[in-house]
Amino acid sequence: MPDLQDAKRLIWAHHAAIDAAAPEATGDALARDAAADYLWRGYHPFGEIRGAEAIAARFWTPLKRALTRMQRRDDVFFAGANSLDGAPGVWVVSMGHLMGLFDQPWLGIAPTGKMTFLRYCTFHRVDGGRIHETAMYFDIPHLMTQAGQNPFPAQTAQHLVQPGPITHDGLLFDPQPPEEGAATLAAINAMIGDLGQWQSGLPLEQELARTWHDDMIWWGPEGIGATYTIERYAKQHSGTFRAGFADRSSTTHIARLAEGHYGGFFGWPNFTARPTGGFMQLPGSDTAGEFRVIDIYRRAGDKLAENWVFIDLLHFWKSQGRDFLAEATGATA
Repeated sequence: MPDLQDAKRLIWAHHAAIDAAAPEATGDALARDAAADYLWRGYHPFGEIRGAEAIAARFWTPLKRALTRMQRRDDVFFAGANSLDGAPGVWVVSMGHLMGLFDQPWLGIAPTGKMTFLRYCTFHRVDGGRIHETAMYFDIPHLMTQAGQNPFPAQTAQHLVQPGPITHDGLLFDPQPPEEGAATLAAINAMIGDLGQWQSGLPLEQELARTWHDDMIWWGPEGIGATYTIERYAKQHSGTFRAGFADRSSTTHIARLAEGHYGGFFGWPNFTARPTGGFMQLPGSDTAGEFRVIDIYRRAGDKLAENWVFIDLLHFWKSQGRDFLAEATGATA
């Protein structure tokens, strides 16, 4: 496996090349570092795309033409070996916002001519000095809301332009003590173990307190929002989410890793569940939907303190018969 520092240098330079390239030259910047079998996963309406040229043509070039003078504003950057059995590899993670002037339509979303932020997170798998796989998850509904085209009903929590860690130490350019990454991964795994099938036997707030600090922040996506403290998280998201769903499948991740005080995972999908009791103030159904999710965590001491969450809600609701992107903009999925 590649050295973590080598992998981080590759991805930092890769992002710089993408950012510096003119829209029509982004494919060349991608191809410089991508393997021949390069697989890219993105949120609805993109899905899986293979090959640097196709990825640039479908995602990067239209986005860069829409968000002129685009700049990347990263808050978290780390790397690690995948901890999951049977899936070896080094992954490099970055999280933040892509900011630009929204000057041209994108996915049917009308431009504003104003600063606009696309919240995003990427997981890149590096091997042999090449990028073989990328998961790039982004919050399109949040961009839509900034443009005055909010696709969802009023959310139970609050979504603003989300800041990075309160500690301002999320860019891990230098090597980190291995024991710190191991402690972060242990905290994440303990939380996942408690989550299980929502059958820990404890009241929700007591369950959460086992692995979360009381002043935790859950930075959720547009449509749900962010929430602060265990009590408000339980009331404004976790409790209502559990009450609204049945038949939650087991959790499946493609990559789960940590470095220093930061860690995270993603799946495709992470799990499925049926919204029998309704979700996001919308009616329920008996149809199972997929949840494609990235979670990024900051650990403080022996518990988790902050969690940035990316959920492909457009994909989930399309499985329920609602194409919110098309309804709000007339875009074709």
